[in-house]
Amino acid sequence: MIISGAEPFFLQGGKHGVLLIHGFTGNPAELLLLGQYLQFKNYTVLGLRLAGHGTDEKDLLRTTCDDWFNSVLDGLAILKNCCEKISVIGHSMGSLLALKLAMTKAQDIHKLITLAAPIFINKELGLKNLPPRENCLSFAVKNSRRKLKDVPPAVNKVYRKMPLIAIHELLDLINEIKTNLPTLETPILIVHGKKDHTANVESANYIFKNITSNKKNLQLIDNVGHLLPLDISCRDKIFALTADFLKD
Repeated sequence: MIISGAEPFFLQGGKHGVLLIHGFTGNPAELLLLGQYLQFKNYTVLGLRLAGHGTDEKDLLRTTCDDWFNSVLDGLAILKNCCEKISVIGHSMGSLLALKLAMTKAQDIHKLITLAAPIFINKELGLKNLPPRENCLSFAVKNSRRKLKDVPPAVNKVYRKMPLIAIHELLDLINEIKTNLPTLETPILIVHGKKDHTANVESANYIFKNITSNKKNLQLIDNVGHLLPLDISCRDKIFALTADFLKD
């Protein structure tokens, strides 16, 4: 059963579609405010729900990074039916999936925006202590509670537990993206908070240096952490940056 408020959302606008991809253990509500802003700017917006997310952590236990990417492909297919061109915005792990989508040449992504893409995970999160994959098949660790204010209620309904096997899937996705970054030619805006304690800020620099896009823009935001689309201190700036970059 989908968590109340964590359903995918579709916001009708103009012929330029924007696919929004949420992060690891999150749900579409994390990008609803950004989606509403973009609809006001006359974009058609689809906020998809990744497989295994927005329901119960037991569902996440049974999904892979390929399942997550298939969710992205499904969302893209929906937008293609009503839009003439499509851009993609991802937050956190959603940025990795957005990068992978843009690397798939047949999909012809117009523009790409990554928000806090985790190429490097901060050491403080203790990934060095992650057991081998074969020892993680049925284990989970506690996930931090969220008590964010002035956000859609479902934003704070993150999974209470994080399956360890899903972390291995995330790391596999990171390695795939790192390997294939030189193939990325899509125009891209890379946004990262300088105080991101989840995805090290060097992630943004690494992406910028290793892609071959002729049009690439790197924006490092002072005094901001990981939740760029939700942080009340910066989200208006983030929204404006995205809309300005998407303009033709």
